[in-house]
Amino acid sequence: MTAPSLLLVEDDPALAELLEFRFKGEGYKVTVTADGDEALLLAQEQVPDLVVLDWMIEGTSGIEVCRRLRKDKATAHVPILMLTARGAEEDKVRGLDIGADDYMTKPFSPRELLARVKAILRRIRPALAGEMLTVGDLSLDPVAHRVTRRGQVLSLGPTEFRLLRHFMEHPGRVFSRGQLLDAVWGNESEIELRTVDVHIRRLRKGIEVEGAPDPVRTVRSAGYSLEGV
Repeated sequence: MTAPSLLLVEDDPALAELLEFRFKGEGYKVTVTADGDEALLLAQEQVPDLVVLDWMIEGTSGIEVCRRLRKDKATAHVPILMLTARGAEEDKVRGLDIGADDYMTKPFSPRELLARVKAILRRIRPALAGEMLTVGDLSLDPVAHRVTRRGQVLSLGPTEFRLLRHFMEHPGRVFSRGQLLDAVWGNESEIELRTVDVHIRRLRKGIEVEGAPDPVRTVRSAGYSLEGV
């Protein structure tokens, strides 16, 4: 199996060196930069499998780097784990709103970071085999990691893809936020219930097609479901 490639964006030299050593020891191909502008260029030159991104870095800020990676079709699917000294809930929600898939507050355990990265990569790697899922006008190919609606190819982040796949495997069924956390994120990461709402909004935006109704239904006091439209 090809070693996963990781782009590490961290401006603390000692921490960057430590993380590079630990990731390489686990078999990752690691590219390191302390500069947000260089990070964007590196991601364009060679799209990584995952980005570990500090919020406060030189040049373009980490939050802006995250935003631009999500807007670029070439990198929109790449999972992003943000590192930051900002521990306030509003900062975490902002990071998730911008496009981060996970969030760790400094100081953190390198061992936990490695575990989080491994968990993300396990979730986003396409299955070796799988059948096409179709619900209404939505189609999802789990092998090609491709989603289409009314002939249009949709661009979804890795978390939104997993969320949509789970809904499409159980069309019409209502899932609570807690059930979605267990199914999509698993028990390997401490994620708050509000995170589900953030990703539901991103999923709705990602599958929006002009003239087509919203297939994601909010059921008050119960949760969310996907309806065929």
